[in-house]
Amino acid sequence: MPPHSTIRACLGLLLAAGAFRAHAAPGDAALDLAIAVPPTPVRVEGHWQRDYEVRLTNRSGQRLAVEELAVLDARDGRPLARWSGGALEQHAVLLGDVPASSRGRPAMLPATPLRPLEPGQQAVVFVDIAQPGDRQPGALRHRVSYRADGARASVNVTSAPLPLPGTRPSRLSPPLRGGPWLAIHAADWPRGHRRVFYQVDGQAHLPGRFAIDWVRLDGQGRYAEGNADRPQAWFGYGAPVLAVADARVAALRDGMDEPARISQRPHHLPADDAGNYVVLRLPDGRYAFYEHLRKRSIRVAVGDRVHAGQPIAALGFSGESTGPHLHFHVADTISPLAGEGLPFAIRRFTRLGRYDDISRLGQPWRPDRDGALRQDEWPGSDAVVMFADPPAARAEPGA
Repeated sequence: MPPHSTIRACLGLLLAAGAFRAHAAPGDAALDLAIAVPPTPVRVEGHWQRDYEVRLTNRSGQRLAVEELAVLDARDGRPLARWSGGALEQHAVLLGDVPASSRGRPAMLPATPLRPLEPGQQAVVFVDIAQPGDRQPGALRHRVSYRADGARASVNVTSAPLPLPGTRPSRLSPPLRGGPWLAIHAADWPRGHRRVFYQVDGQAHLPGRFAIDWVRLDGQGRYAEGNADRPQAWFGYGAPVLAVADARVAALRDGMDEPARISQRPHHLPADDAGNYVVLRLPDGRYAFYEHLRKRSIRVAVGDRVHAGQPIAALGFSGESTGPHLHFHVADTISPLAGEGLPFAIRRFTRLGRYDDISRLGQPWRPDRDGALRQDEWPGSDAVVMFADPPAARAEPGA
């Protein structure tokens, strides 16, 4: 890269290979900025939220230290979010290469704490913007500050406007009935779905961007009674899982065994992480995934039409699971690993409270004062919710 005094900090925006990209001027290219999935807003606990990732790739021949990322309203330049120092380190990771032994098949991409980027390395910054009210920006800009090894000053580059899509989340019925159910997900956990990238056919994908692990609790916050090392002791084990929309069964897998004890669970290849699963093609063309289902509990076949509220399988402990729960997410393609996770909203549920610290699971959660009824929202991180019982299914599988 030329000395900082000769760098012309101008970035353009173009659409290429399904990703929004910003590049430096020819001859000065240093840091490539890409946004793989346009940030669709979803409503969370009374506010609109955009959750997406900015991928920064070092295209220079020198090591680059990313110092700040800011998200701006393209209309007036107003900062919507800004991360630097320790806050940036908490919101970013470095993506590594898959081991040679895993090449040629789906593999989880290693992610390590942020540090200066070597030539060719890529960092991912996880952007979560909460916006009160209904005023939404029509476009965003992204400003990146970085410093090359030996440079006396930082370089600041700002992208051209990124127009925001007019799409909306899938509006779905609950995937379960009754409760209480704990919605486990967290943007800052290494294995909290949001940071788990898979490489499939040479491309990095984030299928669990908005995934939720649903765990059944009792009124005291316990998840099991008796010997919790036995899957059958968990309150959610065997619970009916329900179609979230009038949809068609697009794919499934059944027959994967479950270990008799939680402590005996094996580790699986990424292709088997989902365990027994069902995929529904939703009316909006997206796909709903139900994973870790109980062996031989699936009550539908590929091609069947199902109706919202219809039982389709039972919650289990198959695949890469730390305990009986339902993994649920929505994506843009039928593959469990090669899709991009998309937001969804549950039409109606009651929020009972939440865990401020998930290590307190097994103890009472912090209750809401009013047991607020929520509509058309994505449940917040570690929220405890109650679902109403659905109406009776209108048809049997295959009708």
